[in-house]
Amino acid sequence: MLWNRNRKKRSRSLAKKERTFVAFDGKIENILGPTASFQGHLKTEGNVRIDGHLDGCIETTGNVIVGEAGKVTADIIAENIQVWGAVKGNIIASGRLEILPSGRVWGEIKVASLLIDEGGLFRGKSVLAGDEGTPSPFDDLEELAPVEK
Repeated sequence: MLWNRNRKKRSRSLAKKERTFVAFDGKIENILGPTASFQGHLKTEGNVRIDGHLDGCIETTGNVIVGEAGKVTADIIAENIQVWGAVKGNIIASGRLEILPSGRVWGEIKVASLLIDEGGLFRGKSVLAGDEGTPSPFDDLEELAPVEK
C-alpha cells in the first residue's frame, strides 16, 4: 500500500512537469495588437508578432510569433515561426516552425525543423527542407513479390 502511494505521488509530479519555450532572438519590431486587424501584404526585415487578425501575406527575414489571440489567414515566409493561435495558409520557414499547446495550423508547410507540442494541431501537408527529392520507403512496395511458403 505504501508503495502505491509513493508511485501515485511520483506520477503526479511527472505530469506537472512544465515545458519551457525558447523565445526567438532579437526584439519584436512589428506588432499587430489584439484589437487590430490588417488586410494585405506585410513585408519587413524584422521580427513580427500577431495578436490580432491578419488576412493576406507575411514575408520577413526575421521571425513570426502568432500569439494565443492571433488569427492569421495568410501565407507566411520567415526564418522561424511560433504559433500559439491559429494560422490558415501555407508556411515556409528556413528555420523552425513551432506549433505550441494552443496553436493550430491548417495548410501546407515547408520547414527545416518542425515541433508540434502536445495539444498543438496541424492539418495539411508537410515537407522538411531537403526531403523534396527523397523517395518514400514505400515506393518500392509494389515491386516486392509476396513471400511464398
